[in-house]
Amino acid sequence: MIVPVLLFLLGFALLIKGGDWFVDGAVGIAHRFHLPELLIGATVVSIGTTLPEVMVSTQAAIQHNAGISYGNAIGSIICNTSLIAALTAAIRPGPVKKSSLYLPAGFFFASALIYSLIAYTSGNFSRLHGFMLLAIFVVYMVSTVRQMAKNPEEADAGEAENEEKPMWQEVVLLVVDAAAIAVGANLLVNNGTLIAQALGVPDSVIGLTMVALGTSLPELITAITSLMKGHSALSVGNVIGANLFNLVLVSGMAITISPFAVPAEKMIAGINSSLLIDIPVMLGVMLLLCVPAIKKGKLYRWQGISLLAIYAVFTIYQFVS
Repeated sequence: MIVPVLLFLLGFALLIKGGDWFVDGAVGIAHRFHLPELLIGATVVSIGTTLPEVMVSTQAAIQHNAGISYGNAIGSIICNTSLIAALTAAIRPGPVKKSSLYLPAGFFFASALIYSLIAYTSGNFSRLHGFMLLAIFVVYMVSTVRQMAKNPEEADAGEAENEEKPMWQEVVLLVVDAAAIAVGANLLVNNGTLIAQALGVPDSVIGLTMVALGTSLPELITAITSLMKGHSALSVGNVIGANLFNLVLVSGMAITISPFAVPAEKMIAGINSSLLIDIPVMLGVMLLLCVPAIKKGKLYRWQGISLLAIYAVFTIYQFVS
């Protein structure tokens, strides 16, 4: 049991460091071609911080582990919102730019509606559904680039001077990152499954909690860094973008590789607990985060405290029920 736990933690470490290298390398290359800072944040950095989830769910899908594939994506959205964004709101509430939230939030809730309809009506995600989710991801990326092109002053607002590394160093960072994330994802899935089996915990619970928290660490690090530098709005934007990517890119990749049914490892009164708890909590915490931010243009401390309480109850429920 000790060896799987150590390898599980090693997988976490490789995912975190791999994500860090990816962002550094990708941002360095993007700056080299003079791409706007805001565009980099909306695309490259959000993909970079979501890459651990992509690799973990892809690895789980290859191994036909639906519990990890499903739980990691849904759990990461819940973790990003009710832990990471919640900390931002609880520690440093303040104004956010409403216009910057319209696109990612709109795409998220549209995608969540499609995802939920599939889950509640058929309970099975087919390869066609996977392609649909990936298509939404492509449309979002194109829409983001077009929005930045229409608002060059907004795109250039965050641009900063950065000391460029040699091109070969940035390319090496990306290559090393790919290897680190691939190995880390493999260790995380394999040993997470072993730990779950040894403890008698369903794979979906491990995916919804431990794996989701581990793969969300890049977003947590980004949030802490943003708070320390006084850019709490950047953290919220990154979380909403990452949540969308979890739903359409992470889930889309996993479903396309290995279609699966909504895991039914836990039941409540004969009903799949994923349909009663997991998906409603995912939608609820995103509504609690986004509606006040978009309507009032600011984050409130009560939002952060409420979301943290929801995350605590959700996590306890997963292990005691």
